[in-house]
Amino acid sequence: MLTPREASRMLGVSYPTIKQWILSGKLKTVQTPGGHHRLSEAALKPFLTKDQMKPAANSRQRYRRVSGRNQLAGKVVSIQIQGLLAEVVLSVGDTHVTAIITANAVRELQLKKGDLAAALIKSTDVMIERLDDPS
Repeated sequence: MLTPREASRMLGVSYPTIKQWILSGKLKTVQTPGGHHRLSEAALKPFLTKDQMKPAANSRQRYRRVSGRNQLAGKVVSIQIQGLLAEVVLSVGDTHVTAIITANAVRELQLKKGDLAAALIKSTDVMIERLDDPS
């Protein structure tokens, strides 16, 4: 579950905009026992999908300042550091993306479980696995 501030960063809109969407009922939330709003990633999916349909120049993704365009924004669900390497797992929509990076990179980024982050993918090879039975 995301806080409104985390959701605003993920969608590329301001915190007041998220609060307005919550209060107007445009965005569904659950409330904590303390009355704080929390949003599921599924609730954000229509907004992310709509944004992805926009031309690149108008997309909210333009607010991230990196040249790579294959970015999957999500929430860090686990970090395991062992020696010089670290395994970082992001929850992106309904799936998990795992990256193996240096332990120093994790420390420099000050990454921890619950942080918002993006997996940037740069690859010239894509492999396909058949998931159903061909017979």
